[in-house]
Amino acid sequence: MFCGEFNENVIDHFMSPRNTGTMPDADAIGSSGDPNCGDSLTLYLKIKNDKIEDIRFLVFGCVAAIATSSMTTVLVKGKTLEEASRLTDEDITNALGGLPEHKLHCSVLGADALKNAIDNYYFLQTEKGANK
Repeated sequence: MFCGEFNENVIDHFMSPRNTGTMPDADAIGSSGDPNCGDSLTLYLKIKNDKIEDIRFLVFGCVAAIATSSMTTVLVKGKTLEEASRLTDEDITNALGGLPEHKLHCSVLGADALKNAIDNYYFLQTEKGANK
C-alpha cells in the first residue's frame, strides 16, 4: 500500500498510532509545536528505575506529525533516560523509512517534546529533592 507521498510504515503509524492518550499520573510531560504549520505534540512519561516504563502522546497535526509522534514513543519505550535523550529527528525519520522533504519538520516535534519531557523529569526530581 502506498498513499500519495507516504510509505507503508508512515501510513501504518498514522492509521494505527501506538501509545496514544494522556497519562494522569505521568512523572514528566513535554511539549513541542511548530507555529508555522500548527502541529503540536505533548508527550507523557512514566519513569521507573531511570527507564521510560510507559509513554503516551497527544498530537494535533497532519499524517506525518501523527506518524512521527507514534514512532517516537516506539523508539524510546523501555529505554533509559540517557538513551532516550540521544534520539534525533533523523532517527525518527529513518525508523519510518523516510518522509517527504516538506514533512521532515514533523520529526522534530518528537525529538523536541521528548527532550522537554526528560528535562521536565529532571527538574521535578530536583524540586522534590529540594523540598525534603
